[in-house]
Amino acid sequence: MNPPVSSWLRDRTAGVLAPISALPGEFGIGNLGRGARTMIDFLADTGFRHWQICPVGPTGFGDSPYQSFSSFAGNPYFIDLSELESVGLLTGSELAPLRELSHQHVEYGDLYLRFWTALGQAHVRFLEMGDNAPWDGVAALREFEAEHSDWLESYAAFMALKHRFGGHPWRLWPEQWRDWKPGIEASLPNSAAAETRRQRFYQFLFFRQWAHLRDYAHERGISIIGDVPIFVALDSADTWRWREVFRIDANGVPEAVAGVPPDYFSDRGQCWGNPLYDWERLQETGYEWWIKRLGAVFQLCDIVRLDHFRGFNDFWEIPMDAPDARRGVWLPGPGLEFFEAIQNALPEARLIAEDLGYINAGVVQLRRSAGLPGMKILQFGYWHDDNNVNLPHFFDRDTVVYTGTHDNDTARGWLESLDEDQRVTVQAYFGSEGDGQSAWPLIRTALSSVSRLAVIPLQDLLDLPSDARMNKPGTVEGNWQWRFTEAMLAELKAAKGDTLRQWSVLFDRTGDSKQRDFSAPPNELSSADQSVNPDPLTAPVS
Repeated sequence: MNPPVSSWLRDRTAGVLAPISALPGEFGIGNLGRGARTMIDFLADTGFRHWQICPVGPTGFGDSPYQSFSSFAGNPYFIDLSELESVGLLTGSELAPLRELSHQHVEYGDLYLRFWTALGQAHVRFLEMGDNAPWDGVAALREFEAEHSDWLESYAAFMALKHRFGGHPWRLWPEQWRDWKPGIEASLPNSAAAETRRQRFYQFLFFRQWAHLRDYAHERGISIIGDVPIFVALDSADTWRWREVFRIDANGVPEAVAGVPPDYFSDRGQCWGNPLYDWERLQETGYEWWIKRLGAVFQLCDIVRLDHFRGFNDFWEIPMDAPDARRGVWLPGPGLEFFEAIQNALPEARLIAEDLGYINAGVVQLRRSAGLPGMKILQFGYWHDDNNVNLPHFFDRDTVVYTGTHDNDTARGWLESLDEDQRVTVQAYFGSEGDGQSAWPLIRTALSSVSRLAVIPLQDLLDLPSDARMNKPGTVEGNWQWRFTEAMLAELKAAKGDTLRQWSVLFDRTGDSKQRDFSAPPNELSSADQSVNPDPLTAPVS
């Protein structure tokens, strides 16, 4: 049984995975300025068509973009301060200490504090300039606030109160502030009210810079692939404002939390701690909150990877008192009705299903019925599942292939971790016997595969070892810290740019749908376009 042709994934293209935080930057972390444009130029000049990023919301402890303070806000730390200097909102002398500390590669604590001080100064100067401020002045800020009022007011109040109460979770705040109410800002103490105004200004800067960056990407023929975590952080403006969406009691304590059972990453499973959704209540509203959430993301991105797709079919519920994730149970998710509601409300939405992990036939059927492409990971091709469905000769066209994701080791690191027998098997499959532990045979395999979209983590293009890994699931320290430099990107382009451009043409990844008619039903394709497709609905899966 061949899968149906995807509702949107028609052309053969390729992209690169690189979080915003990893970009080159002057202030300790990647931002939306010069480093981002350098990345876009690299992609366009080497034949890629997509830039995949991680979620861009404001992060808290551990800096994980999958534990954000808001599903709607942008991370102010991604704001390019250099632009604020160029328009007179900051001075070179005010930014000099930040630049100096960044070059010294110091701990982020001092950089972090100085960054917020600089942003606060920019806000003061913006207000002082009034109508003469950049970008049409205060009137433009007021217009932005009105446009995003549905989430911006509660988010700004949440962040202001969080700042006032020492960063503690909202359920530990004084009782009078634990429940969001319309117009809450008017009752805030003066210092907190002033902080809400700063927070709204930071979002104004973020969204303005993002819009310009996205326009630049489109000018260069690059689309942005975003990422939406299925769950939200327990300590977030989402749970504070929209309590009814989640299974949380009156004191802010969840009935149970999300996670996954023991898997490839952990023999105890993963207890994420996120609150679960009240899917019955969401159904009654026509999934209004989710439609708003996805609509907000599509204002920033062109395509969206939907994290933990399995949770929409069935999700792992973990009791609050469980010591780890092994005591959880599977419960049914909203299923196809959810995706039909999304399709009706957002008919142009292009979603990728992150269908990794232990997948059953119901998940496969849901993905197919929803018309979403799934994911394949080359590192999972051996010793990961019983069917080896992540080996390219089992792929179907309606998939997105990765050498690895932000949760995997780098390809080189993975290859170097294999024992001798495993290494012989892998090298024989990928034809890499003469390449040592290089990632490039895997890259070529991904690009040459039948999957219509291939995405390569930048670390693999740079052929870096395990110390360049972005995240190790189940751990809270040492993650999300990897950065690259403009020099690294320039060296990669000089060494491999011609090869990447040649492969883009050789493997039909230019995005020109006229080269092959991939929109035709499978039985109308030539035998050269047919791929071996084991049917996950009938084959045993793990």
